[in-house]
Parts: sequence; C-alpha cells; structure tokens
Amino acid sequence: MENWIIEIIEKFGYMGILLLIALENIFPPIPSEVILTFGGFMTTTTNLSVIGVITFSTIGSVIGAIILYSIGLLIDVNRMEKIVDKWGHILRLTKKDIYNANAWFLKYGVWAVFFCRFIPLIRSLISIPAGMSRMNFSVFLLLTTLGTLIWNVTLIKIGTVVGESWESIVGYMDIYSNVVYAALVLLFILFVVVFIKKNRD
Repeated sequence: MENWIIEIIEKFGYMGILLLIALENIFPPIPSEVILTFGGFMTTTTNLSVIGVITFSTIGSVIGAIILYSIGLLIDVNRMEKIVDKWGHILRLTKKDIYNANAWFLKYGVWAVFFCRFIPLIRSLISIPAGMSRMNFSVFLLLTTLGTLIWNVTLIKIGTVVGESWESIVGYMDIYSNVVYAALVLLFILFVVVFIKKNRD
C-alpha cells in the first residue's frame, strides 16, 4: 500500500494528497502517517510547498470527516433502537445503553471530537457519533479542522526534517498507536471497574 500511496502523491501532487487523506478518513486502514510524512519529504525534493501540503491535506481530512458526520446523521437514535431490538440480545445492548451513550456524547463530545483527532483510527471514526448525536455542525467543523491541522502540521514538519529517512517515522507511529491503544484499553477497564463498584454501593 505504501508504494501505491507514494506513486499517487508523486503523480498528482497536492490533489493526490487531498484525495488520499479524504479516503484515509473514510477508510481508516489507509495510513495517514505515510501520506503526511512522505508529503513532508516531497517538499524537500519537488516544487510542493509545506503550506500547500498542509492546506490540501487538511482540506482532505475535513471532507472525509464531513462525509462520516453525514453518515452519522443517517444512523440516528431511532435506527439504532431498531438495530438493538433485533440484535441487542447478541450485542448485549439495550435501548438505555444507546441513550446513555448519546447523552455522554452530547455532554463531552466537543472534547472527544478534538482530542480523538490525535488517535490513529479513532480520529476518523469519531465523526460518526458526532453526526448521530446531532452535534452542532459549526462546532464540529471548527474542532475537526483545528485538531486535524495540528496533526497534519506535526507529521508534515517531521517529514521535512527527517528527509529521506521519513519511512522510519512510520515505525515510530506504530509504536505510538500501540501505546495509545493500550492506554485506552486500561482506561476502559478502569471505567468498567468504577462503574461496577458504583452500582454495587
């Protein structure tokens, strides 16, 4: 996949970056780390500029996020209720779980949309619950753009600094991803433990 990404960026420049990043948001397995760090490296060997790569990658990210937000709008609470009615006994979900999750997102979703932009895979998928909860679109757009801009600038600048060694950054990003996922698992376990203890008291 890396060779395919590199070929598209080399052939289509800014528009290739925009397209790849938009697809990365919709199909998270496409690694943004490769796209952004290689895009940063390309600014040192071609006529692509750092500002240009940052601008088009951010536009691509926002387009992808808006598409997923729109999908979330289609999967509203009523549709989720129907899914739970049919599959809830298998998924171990109840209607109450849906409303609790929706209430949580309405309360903390602003921060989730921003901070999840720094977590691989989740950074894309967070747009769906934002749409499902009918989060204010202007707020969603602002926080998505801000969080995405920080992520993109960081990786693109790293790509410009390390130059031809940009591929080594992908390995470090894998480590970063694993550490973040492990931390999220621990936080989830802690949440479950606290929740159970609270219900017992």
